[in-house]
Amino acid sequence: MPMISANPIENLATLIRCPSVTPAEGGALTALAAMLEPLGFAVERMIAREPGMPDIENLYARIGTEGPHLMFAGHTDVVPVGDAAAWTHDPFGAEIADGEMFGRGAVDMKGGIACFVAAVARHIAKNGPPKGSLSFLITGDEEGPAVNGTIKLLEWAAARGERWDACLVGEPTNPDQLGDMIKIGRRGSVSGAITVHGVQGHAAYPHLADNAVRGVIALTDALMHPPFDAGTESFQPSNLEVTTIDTGNRATNVVPARASASFNIRFNDSWTAETVMAEIVRRLDTAARDERLRPGRDAVRYDIEWAERPSHVFLTRNNQLIASLSGAVEAITGRAPKLSTTGGTSDARFIKDYCPVVEFGLVGQTMHMVDERVAVADLETLTVIYETFIERWFGDARS
Repeated sequence: MPMISANPIENLATLIRCPSVTPAEGGALTALAAMLEPLGFAVERMIAREPGMPDIENLYARIGTEGPHLMFAGHTDVVPVGDAAAWTHDPFGAEIADGEMFGRGAVDMKGGIACFVAAVARHIAKNGPPKGSLSFLITGDEEGPAVNGTIKLLEWAAARGERWDACLVGEPTNPDQLGDMIKIGRRGSVSGAITVHGVQGHAAYPHLADNAVRGVIALTDALMHPPFDAGTESFQPSNLEVTTIDTGNRATNVVPARASASFNIRFNDSWTAETVMAEIVRRLDTAARDERLRPGRDAVRYDIEWAERPSHVFLTRNNQLIASLSGAVEAITGRAPKLSTTGGTSDARFIKDYCPVVEFGLVGQTMHMVDERVAVADLETLTVIYETFIERWFGDARS
């Protein structure tokens, strides 16, 4: 067994040096395959295609043929570096300074992959192949549209007969220090855009026009207030944010005929995507008839367009999976991790349709930033946590 596979620092340096900015593979999946194949994994590359989208390379690797089957999921693609001149170290150089490794993807999430590979390599070196099956489901399209990534890789694998009992996603879940937080669910997400249709006119003669701005203000106000809920036992309150309002009108003496607004709602388990969309339409229809900003007018005429794919809320209740991971985290760090559903969406939203899924990785403070970096000591600690988790999960799953 090549020792590189058991060393998370070397693993990560190799991956960071691959410039895999979405949608480019950048050599990252090839490097990962070179780490896994000597360990006994059967590695397959799958190219996902969608009209109008760039082709994306994905990787699926498995060792073992029997159950129980544990999947590790993640992504090798990274966001752009931004202003390269603002970095103090080469964003694809994997340079170490003051105990930290710098590079795009260091924490999001090549670091998590590097540590899990090392954990698996150590487990195999000590115990032989797992008493069951282990797989890596790694996409090159998580930071981009996520159309040709995990969702299609899962469909491809499932169509070939793959079945999983549990999944760990290696996203950077910890706010401040390793051991802070495990993600056991995520709020759902729905985006949409409304367009208000009025009548253009002169600002001095408003009675001859129908100001679309008045309409869009009334509608967006109704979306933001009152709150959708006060939160639930497992989730923070749902929040809807209006993200753009625009008229395309540069003239200060012209009443615009058209105004648009975009919004996004992150919703908890009080709602489904369908019920929260129905509530949004109810609020809009009620506000359209409100005469406060449009006295004596007919209801606001508006259209709504929904983004193609809502993300559904989910909560993992698999006690064995959660206990195996939280127990491993506490055993190594001495901290009992918070079980959280906060934050944005992740590819766990796709995986939850196939098996129970939790998320745990590095500290995410510098993800997507200039000088993204990870404490070298955290790489070793996370590797030991992952190795302990693997031992506990297979032990519990077979008992």
